[in-house]
Amino acid sequence: MIWNTSCRPFTEDRSEAAPARQAAQRPLVVGVGDCRVSADPDAEIVTYALGSCIAVAIWDPVAKVGGLLHFMLPESSVDRLSGGRDNPYRYADTGTPLLFRTAYQQGAEKRRLVVRLAGGAAVVDDDGVFNIGKRNYAALRKILWKAGVMVHGEDIGGSNSRTVRLDVGTGRLFIRGPREGEKELSAHAGCAAGGRP
Repeated sequence: MIWNTSCRPFTEDRSEAAPARQAAQRPLVVGVGDCRVSADPDAEIVTYALGSCIAVAIWDPVAKVGGLLHFMLPESSVDRLSGGRDNPYRYADTGTPLLFRTAYQQGAEKRRLVVRLAGGAAVVDDDGVFNIGKRNYAALRKILWKAGVMVHGEDIGGSNSRTVRLDVGTGRLFIRGPREGEKELSAHAGCAAGGRP
């Protein structure tokens, strides 16, 4: 399997012909161990089948830059061959900083970012033997805390997979599970991570 090694920025042609294409625009799909960032307000970024994996969704309401990371494991140190260099988006410790850096390159600013998290379920590990979802979540929160990043909303844990969809123009984040309809994960400051502002 070939993994993506760069958080692919998405740019759209803004010519007069662009509105016709944008009306039928397909979502920007983020695979497992993948990341997408877009400054196109008409873009939608989506990831499917989040089990124990976690999606990190970021959005800057001023720059209208949105990004989505779908990571699998907490630490790149488990990759003994490359230390995560072959696919940094597979891991929380290498993928999360790259997601933020790519958004900054497209005009986002840390102080304005709205950050929401989803996933971390125990879909295969009902007995909690491996606790991958919990370990992913703990590692991510530690990374965000050390970086002084506030979390504005989360839908974490449980035993069901999730699909996550981010509308770049509005910053609205939608989550769908196998047994529930789609719901919006709104942003609020009640889930603040610690660290420096």
